Amino acid sequence: MEYRNHSHLQDFIYYIKFEKRYSAHTVRAYHDDLNFFFQYLSDQYEEPPVEEITASMIKSWLAAMRASGLEPRTLNRKISVLRAFFKFLLKEGKIQTTPMAGVIRPKSGKALPVYVEEDQLKKLLEETEFPEDFEGFTHRLIVTMFYHTGMRLSELMNLKISQIGFNSGWIRVWGKGNKERLIPVSEALLQDVKEYMKAKDKEFKEVEYEKDYLLVTAAGKKLYSKYAYLVVKKYLGKVTTLDKKSPHVLRHSFATHLMRNGADLNAVKDLLGHASLAATQVYTHNNIKRLQEIHKKAHPRGGGKP
Repeated sequence: MEYRNHSHLQDFIYYIKFEKRYSAHTVRAYHDDLNFFFQYLSDQYEEPPVEEITASMIKSWLAAMRASGLEPRTLNRKISVLRAFFKFLLKEGKIQTTPMAGVIRPKSGKALPVYVEEDQLKKLLEETEFPEDFEGFTHRLIVTMFYHTGMRLSELMNLKISQIGFNSGWIRVWGKGNKERLIPVSEALLQDVKEYMKAKDKEFKEVEYEKDYLLVTAAGKKLYSKYAYLVVKKYLGKVTTLDKKSPHVLRHSFATHLMRNGADLNAVKDLLGHASLAATQVYTHNNIKRLQEIHKKAHPRGGGKP
């Protein structure tokens, strides 16, 4: 179905995709949220034009979403999408005021990041057997790169060989909003990358393949999100019983282990490519929680001993 406000939606999606350079995953999430919003307006309010959308209409939609079982955190994400959309319309002169001024975010406790313990990842990277072929080499390097660098899925998928500083020991990454950051990497990882590049050239010496990108599939094509996700899920399943087994869990593990071993919060923020410390501070809660557990078990008055 094409809504009356379809052109505004398309203009906004073009803006976040090509001007803000949001990841394909984020663009799709924004599009889906707005599409559901306009569908609701069409069903309940005979599809008003954007300049006639009110705060009460938005609150009604959010209430319907809440009644369907959505958590406050998910509702807050949808509110953020709507704020960005109406801010864009305001900037473009399509509306005179934003209806979001009357919309309040529901309070929610911030969920702690899910991560894998250090000994489990050590077992995965040092003891787990990967297939002894090119695809197995690719799988190992995918897992290793995620954990050693803390990169987002989109960042690793789009990583080009030209971004790797073999002499400097840095990888140059463009994250959210096309923001550039440098990630230091070990000599051991750089050696793995060099060996992988040799294996890749040998594997595809007689066929065309994606030469610019570091990681490719068994068919020589650039990585795609489902491929990387399934690889991580498969190998994390060998060492952990966590429900979540995704590339982002390895990113959380990267940050959590840095904090546990004394890394400065600002340094972790820069390594992750966060825009502000607020997003990084959640990892301090993980650290505090661990200290509380240690105190409870080890201190005579901690409550963990009879």
